[in-house]
Amino acid sequence: MEGQDEVSAREQHFHSQVRESTICFLLFAILYIVSYFIIRRYKRKSDEQEDEDAIVNRISLFLSTFTLAVSAGAVLLLPFSIISNEILLSFPQNYYIQWLNGSLIHGLWNLASLFSNLCLFVLMPFAFFFLESEGFAGLKKGIRARILETLVMLVLLALLILGIVWVASALIDKDAASMESLYDLWEFYLPYLYSCISLMGCLLLLLCTPVGLSRMFTVMGQLLVKPTILEDLDEQIYIITLEEEALQRRLNGLSSSVEYNIMELEQELENVKTLKTKLERRKKASAWERNLVYPAVMVLLLIETSISVLLVACNILCLLVDETAMPKGTRGPGIGNASLSAFGFVGAALEIILIFYLMVSSVVGFYSLRFFGNFIPKKDDTTMTKIIGNCVSILVLSSALPVMSRTLGITRFDLLGDFGRFNWLGNFYIVLSYNLLFAIVTTLCLVRKFTSAVREELFKALGLHKLHLSDTSRDSETSKPSANGHHKAL
Repeated sequence: MEGQDEVSAREQHFHSQVRESTICFLLFAILYIVSYFIIRRYKRKSDEQEDEDAIVNRISLFLSTFTLAVSAGAVLLLPFSIISNEILLSFPQNYYIQWLNGSLIHGLWNLASLFSNLCLFVLMPFAFFFLESEGFAGLKKGIRARILETLVMLVLLALLILGIVWVASALIDKDAASMESLYDLWEFYLPYLYSCISLMGCLLLLLCTPVGLSRMFTVMGQLLVKPTILEDLDEQIYIITLEEEALQRRLNGLSSSVEYNIMELEQELENVKTLKTKLERRKKASAWERNLVYPAVMVLLLIETSISVLLVACNILCLLVDETAMPKGTRGPGIGNASLSAFGFVGAALEIILIFYLMVSSVVGFYSLRFFGNFIPKKDDTTMTKIIGNCVSILVLSSALPVMSRTLGITRFDLLGDFGRFNWLGNFYIVLSYNLLFAIVTTLCLVRKFTSAVREELFKALGLHKLHLSDTSRDSETSKPSANGHHKAL
């Protein structure tokens, strides 16, 4: 009987492993297909010839798609775990959700950590060097020569990074035991390196998310139709039509030899046509869309931002009085044993909404920064090099999202796998400083956003506008026409 029980246990373990592997594969396949279509939408259309560069571009495309799929998986990791915990708590004995268990959740976290390391340290550097390689001088040109050059560059890059990390770790921690552990590549070196990358990703999120939270109001204002208050859309459309006709006549009257003026006028004509299209869209929009959707979305964004700042403030107080509030504190009751929110399923749904909102805001803030402004992809006109850079940036942001959400107290779900083993998560001063900086910077960005028009009017009244003390050009708060077709004023 004992032998039969052992065989039955082995069979159940085998079937559970196969089931979990199948589920992971199906989820990743869906993310890969979606990521492929997203990249194909922005990738520059090249010739369909089967030459060497086309093969290299195709390989880089597949690696970039894999990285973007891993990034999407890292973003969905924490929301999927939170909703799974609530489902298992509500239906503990349901036969149809037996596949949803703690083993599957832990496996997904481990796979996300493994693939994030693989993409960040191997696949993306390989794709970049492979795309830029030409083969060593003296060797026969071809795919093999480019692969050889890429591998040599990867080895040199690995030696450089490992040397830098070894020296930095030796300078920071001079303990003999830690010096000896540096020689352990797999158990200490790579986790330590990924911990540094995670800290850099969280710092990048700390920079991008507050900016994105304030920019979300401008972005949604450009996408939605604003209410028509004291405006005559027919008159604006008539004026813009006259301007379009005047530019068209100027273009027809210029000779082909004045190339610079023609290009400038064509660009201006294109801007006028875009503005006319948006004005016509505003005119055709229904009263519900103009007067209800826009205010509702703005109020919703304000509520979500306020809740995020309030949760961070509460987390700061918890850090000061409770040690379990640390991201690397005591472990929770486990998946499916207790709800992580005082409001149950509603609180879990709110946490998931806030996590997605923070991720979208961080991406918006990332592309709003002047240093990363050139990274913005363009439809059907983005090079593979820029796509690789975007994939790496999104991967760093998405991999740090679960850590940031837990550090800020947005959720109480414990970080699983390698995500919860970062050394800096146990440092009280780093975690407290991170929360304080996030709350302060977010508040300042929001105050600057909502007082920009008042500041502009005050500067004009005092005659200080000529000194350029206020920079609102990136928020389109000047007298130039906005994206939805009318002038913004106080």
